[in-house]
Amino acid sequence: MKQPLLRAVVATAAALVVAGAAAQSDTNPPGATVESLLEIARQNNPELATMRHEADAAQERVAQADALPDPRFKLELQDVTRMGAQNPTLWPSDVGSTRYTLSQELPWFGTRELKSAQARYTAQGAQTAAQGVWVDLASRIKLAYAQLYFLSRSQRLSQEILGLMQTLEQMAQVRYAAGLAPQQDAIRAQTEQTAMKSELIGMQSELRQARARLNGWLARPAQAELAEPQSLRALPQPDLLDAEALEQRARARNPQLAADEARVSAADAGQALAMKGRYPTLTVGIAPTQFQNDFKTWDLMLEMNIPLWQGTRRAQERESVAMAEAARARRDTTRNQLLSDLNENLAALQSAQQTEGLVASSLLPQAELTLQAALVGYEAGKVDFATVLDAQRQIRQAKQTRIKAQAEGQARLAQIERLLGEDL
Repeated sequence: MKQPLLRAVVATAAALVVAGAAAQSDTNPPGATVESLLEIARQNNPELATMRHEADAAQERVAQADALPDPRFKLELQDVTRMGAQNPTLWPSDVGSTRYTLSQELPWFGTRELKSAQARYTAQGAQTAAQGVWVDLASRIKLAYAQLYFLSRSQRLSQEILGLMQTLEQMAQVRYAAGLAPQQDAIRAQTEQTAMKSELIGMQSELRQARARLNGWLARPAQAELAEPQSLRALPQPDLLDAEALEQRARARNPQLAADEARVSAADAGQALAMKGRYPTLTVGIAPTQFQNDFKTWDLMLEMNIPLWQGTRRAQERESVAMAEAARARRDTTRNQLLSDLNENLAALQSAQQTEGLVASSLLPQAELTLQAALVGYEAGKVDFATVLDAQRQIRQAKQTRIKAQAEGQARLAQIERLLGEDL
């Protein structure tokens, strides 16, 4: 009785631990930082898992390419009726003679090495392609996180401005009741609030779409909860954004370029392998012959194919040359596009950094002072309501520009890291 009771206690405790972990997971959804999202994607994304398995499969083909073909065994029962003296039989000692042939095919010298090299380069290409899938997926997640941050902060800003407009409406109502302002001021404040509420509805829809898209990359239900983005990654210092140094890193680390380089090497090996088709494939064998219970003769065998029809082989050689040239052209195209995209995103990142710095140090403080002065002036009856609206639009635009510049900087950083194949 003690053992079942112990098992029940252990099972209950394990269930409580699992339930507690699940509850904690539900109360602390991922998404507060981009690192938490990347970790989930690395473990759960099915596309990434597919590429990893394909890369593992390609690696296993290297040993297959280097192996000799399986040997062949042949059994020949000759004169199974002993020239009509007996009924047909399949027993080797009871027939006229039995010939056993064991043969092994031997590719021409260097053929196995070329096949192995071709398979090895193909496996390298598959490995770098899998890495490229992860780099591309990580870039998409970083971009989505930046978009979520932008939408979340924009939504919060609109709610703040909406609260400000409600305060302005109350001020306008008080001044209208006192005969110090026209009713039009309150109506304009209400109109501004209606427009902001419409914008908030649109932002909420965009947020739902962005979360559904991000959950799809994380292999989570589309409606699964995500935490509000709390912080952005720090942008790199200017000394890390040297164009020449980044170009060198991109040439050395970019997964797509590395995959194209591996395809070029595999195509070169394939071209050399096609040239080996001019030479025969040898087959050697040994064939003992059994007479009743004794082996009285032993034969050696040498067989080869005759590469006679050269038209087919020349076509194969021309095909391999064209494939190698196509691989080189694809690699050059990738390299040129890589450097172009890198410099484009680098310029945009530097522009976003400068814009954010300008807004934070100059435009935003000026807009805040303007709004404060406008509010004081309107309350004192020295400025009209239109001036207050212009001031709130200026501060809203300044804050919106700063948020947009922050998100743009993160998006450009993600693109640069995708091109580099690694984090800055």
